[in-house]
Amino acid sequence: MSSAMTGISEDVDHSHVQALCEEDVMAVNSVGISALSDEILLCILCHVPVCDLLLNVAQVCHKLHTLCHDKTLLAHVCLSEEYTASDLSVRQLLKQLANHVQSLSLRGCYWLSGSTMEHLVRCRAVTHLDVTGCRFTSLRLSRLLASLSLLKSLAFDVAPGFNAAQLSSEAVDVLSNLSELRQTLLTPSYGVVPCCAQLRRLTLQFDIPDVTREGASVCCQLMVGQSSVPHYQQLEEFIARLAPGEVNQTLLLLYLAVFSVHVPERLRVFLISIPGPNPAHWSTATSLAHSLGHHGDLEALQLPRSWLDSLSIGRTLQGSSPRHLSFSRCPALWPQVFRSLLEGGVKDTTQLISLNLSGMSHAPYSECGGMRGGEDQLVPTTMNRLVVGCPNLKHLNLMHTHFHHENMPGLGGEMHLCASLSKLGHLRSLALAACALSDGSNSHNLSSQTGPPSLLLGLKRAPRVGLQNYKPDSELSLSRDSTLGLTQLLAGCPFLEILEVTGPGFISALPRLEACTRACVEPRGMCAWARGVGDTHIAALKALPHLSRLTLAGLPGVLKGSGLVQVAKRCQDLRTLSLANLGSLKNMNYNTALLETLRHCTQLQELRLEQPYLSANASFFEALSHCTRLQRLCLISRSGTFDPGAAETFMGRCCSVMMCHLFMGGTLVACRTLQKAILDRFSAERPALSVVIYPLQHEDLPLVIRDIPLNLLDETTLFQSHVAQAPPLSPR
Repeated sequence: MSSAMTGISEDVDHSHVQALCEEDVMAVNSVGISALSDEILLCILCHVPVCDLLLNVAQVCHKLHTLCHDKTLLAHVCLSEEYTASDLSVRQLLKQLANHVQSLSLRGCYWLSGSTMEHLVRCRAVTHLDVTGCRFTSLRLSRLLASLSLLKSLAFDVAPGFNAAQLSSEAVDVLSNLSELRQTLLTPSYGVVPCCAQLRRLTLQFDIPDVTREGASVCCQLMVGQSSVPHYQQLEEFIARLAPGEVNQTLLLLYLAVFSVHVPERLRVFLISIPGPNPAHWSTATSLAHSLGHHGDLEALQLPRSWLDSLSIGRTLQGSSPRHLSFSRCPALWPQVFRSLLEGGVKDTTQLISLNLSGMSHAPYSECGGMRGGEDQLVPTTMNRLVVGCPNLKHLNLMHTHFHHENMPGLGGEMHLCASLSKLGHLRSLALAACALSDGSNSHNLSSQTGPPSLLLGLKRAPRVGLQNYKPDSELSLSRDSTLGLTQLLAGCPFLEILEVTGPGFISALPRLEACTRACVEPRGMCAWARGVGDTHIAALKALPHLSRLTLAGLPGVLKGSGLVQVAKRCQDLRTLSLANLGSLKNMNYNTALLETLRHCTQLQELRLEQPYLSANASFFEALSHCTRLQRLCLISRSGTFDPGAAETFMGRCCSVMMCHLFMGGTLVACRTLQKAILDRFSAERPALSVVIYPLQHEDLPLVIRDIPLNLLDETTLFQSHVAQAPPLSPR
């Protein structure tokens, strides 16, 4: 009996000792967060949104509280996409940031109330402040500026009713010491520019609703009487981006009036972006060009097509080493631009990192001194020389620029454009016309489908009216087109993050200021080579592991959309996807593949989908629900339909969606009913929620678009390129 008890006792002791040993081993092997060094924890915490950092993480323990208030984490704070930040949380945040933050951006925080903006006066150490898109009156701005004596950089909106005369003397003193200013003009005004005598960098965004010529003249006359004409004695950078409209152009010329008297000697960045075919002429442009070229230190240049001639642009670039050049839609300047870059006009082309050559197809430069055989195409040999001379390009825009690789028997081979571009190993963003991806191996079949051979040479003929017709057998041949050129490009540029492929004839159905008409949504002279780009080309994009933004528009050669599925599976970093007019416009032939694609886009944050016959039914929204991180959604469809119940259910499932813009078919009553239902149900828990649901072809659509927050409108709702555009508009 005693021996048995002794055996049991030994077993118990042995198991107890073993358990204790296992606990010791686990204690040794496990490392808690408190055991990590401060340096490692700071590296982790820098990726946590600042609202969560201070309001949640800092409350966990004393150590995290201390680290969360480290100056390295709070010196530069950006709330631009903190969509979950409510007025209450931002007020609490500003209270804790008061003694730490030096650079604060609330750009695009359209949902915050004006009273919350009053709490910015706490942040007296701020030197850089961006409140673009926030609610500010003249008096509120005056009180804020008076408390920020250290401010050196300011960005804000000049809204209707703004009156610089209401600024206090303390506010004017602060403005007089600013070195950087960005104004978004929503009404004709000089804003605070006349008060800023020490500006080195001025950025203007004109977004004034267009009015009649008489109204524009009256507004400008009143504006001249409001304040003195601004002078730019210390100016080094002048950047202006305009929305369509004559009043915006007229106002810009008033801002530039002083340049006719004196061009600042230190000016080295001059970027003017004016949309539309006929920008108003500026008589001082030639003298400005001569002045910019005189010192030879030009860093960035962009000018409208009608402002300069070839001689002036050559003098401007002579002896300089620019980093950013944009000559979008300036065909008359291309010969001189290429000569300057290729024949020694520019001092050091290796400094160039951003180049916008969008819409250059009307007059490309060639070694023969003109166009290649009268064609409206890019010359491959010239582009190859350009790539060799500018090896450090990171951003290149070749949209609306034809390239037709002739690989037909008897014509001889030539270097493919993609083979040339593959030499740009530093390339991060690229915009191409769709025809540039085609190897031309089926071009003999294309010529028989499109009528006269001259149509294949560019956009020289009048566009064909009506929808394109496709035959099943011809589509099959197009889908077999070679991807050799594209494969070379992807192999040479493996770090591409942004890629835009657009058919040369594509135009979005959603205009900015005009009502949608049938002419806006019909194809315009679709290039036959672009029709040879289809599923196999899209599938090849899966070789880009760092791809974060993908735009595909105006690609009628897409048959089933199978390439989209492969991209979604392999490109795990894809955050933004924009698809427009893929495949036939008579029906949405890639719908099945689209649904499967969405189920794999687990990291997707933004989706813009434009298709004439889109059906946003229960199946569509169920597939979209797999995009659990989706924040911004925009659907455009002239004849599309939507399921209200499915849309509302989707919004309930995807709690991160803060923007839902649907411009489709249906009645105005149905659209307004769904919009109200979503807003009523989710606005309380989603402070930044922006819901706009409206018939695409309604005559009041332009008025609706004007009420959309400008950052959402420019970044998502409107179709536009994001490659090699002007440098960031917010102060640095």
